[in-house]
Amino acid sequence: MKKFSTSFTVELPQWACELAEQLPECIESREDRMRLVHELADKNIINNTGGPFAAAVFESASGKVVSIGVNRVMPHNCSSAHGEVVALSLAQARLGTFDLGRSDLPEHELVVNWLPCTMCYGAVIWSGVKRLVIAGNGPELEEITGFDEGPRPEDWEQQLNNRGIAVINNVLRDEALTTFKRFRDMNKYVYNARK
Repeated sequence: MKKFSTSFTVELPQWACELAEQLPECIESREDRMRLVHELADKNIINNTGGPFAAAVFESASGKVVSIGVNRVMPHNCSSAHGEVVALSLAQARLGTFDLGRSDLPEHELVVNWLPCTMCYGAVIWSGVKRLVIAGNGPELEEITGFDEGPRPEDWEQQLNNRGIAVINNVLRDEALTTFKRFRDMNKYVYNARK
């Protein structure tokens, strides 16, 4: 047995890789972008490949699909393998930069099926995206699923705006709630580190 690990890998599940190959190059409407994210979250729980969370990175103006991501915490034993982190990391790997807001790149947006947790909120800030598109931001996610999303500043949206990140909220909210209820009704494991 190794004394310590020197690397780690987080990969999309096979079904998501196959779906990514079939996606159009661009998804123009914000609603259709969110529909893709909801589909990813649904398939992740139905295929038992992670939690009910998904995200995707797009070029904001054109709708070009840069990356997709789904929650991979349990399959990879990696508490940071949230859908947002996976999508942002894959976008950064594809574009060869840690800064998705670089001046020589088109503006990018992260589309997520709910307000990001504490960790992913920080990842949004450091990623360089110019927009965060979310299905909703109320207490329903935690109430329905039992996940602990952690604390955020009360003025979280203003804090993002102050950093040049626009927030677009309530995009297909009911569809997100349907996914969370499906997760709950399937009695899936809620993997909060501390109950």
